[in-house]
Amino acid sequence: MTSTARVLAVATAFVVGAAMSASAQPKIDDAQIAAVAVAANQVDVDAGKLALSKAKGADVKQFAQTMVTDHSGAIKAASDLVGKLKVSPKDNDTSKALVKGGQDARAKLSKLNGDAFDKAYIDNEVAYHQTVNGALSGTLIPAAQNAELKALLQQGLALFTEHQKHAEMVAVKFK
Repeated sequence: MTSTARVLAVATAFVVGAAMSASAQPKIDDAQIAAVAVAANQVDVDAGKLALSKAKGADVKQFAQTMVTDHSGAIKAASDLVGKLKVSPKDNDTSKALVKGGQDARAKLSKLNGDAFDKAYIDNEVAYHQTVNGALSGTLIPAAQNAELKALLQQGLALFTEHQKHAEMVAVKFK
């Protein structure tokens, strides 16, 4: 892993981990969980769009398109559910930290090109999915009060675990 990729991966994991630890407080409610879920998915949509414009490798571009498609679908599903439940996602420190961390990661990635970009993007995606999947299983799913929200988060965890495996397979190319 290059030093730039390592910095991006560690920074992303740190931001998401710190943000998610804030969610571990017992006061997190479903509206806050919804905001965290939407923010986490939007971060990956935005990173995927950047990768579609900058990636060199076909496998990286394919992965990025999968991220845009799947995470956009997850945002729609979450939006549909909160609309049905008449709940508005409530921004909180965690959702704001996720947005800021995503912006920072994209700013660093945007300075890279070619194989350096591809490697840094994929390394970042591996770290990001590991951290978000841990937060889903360890914090967000257990804290969700609404059964439909909990089920949606569990479906997301299954899909995003597959994303992590896919990213890890692509990352092997850069070892």
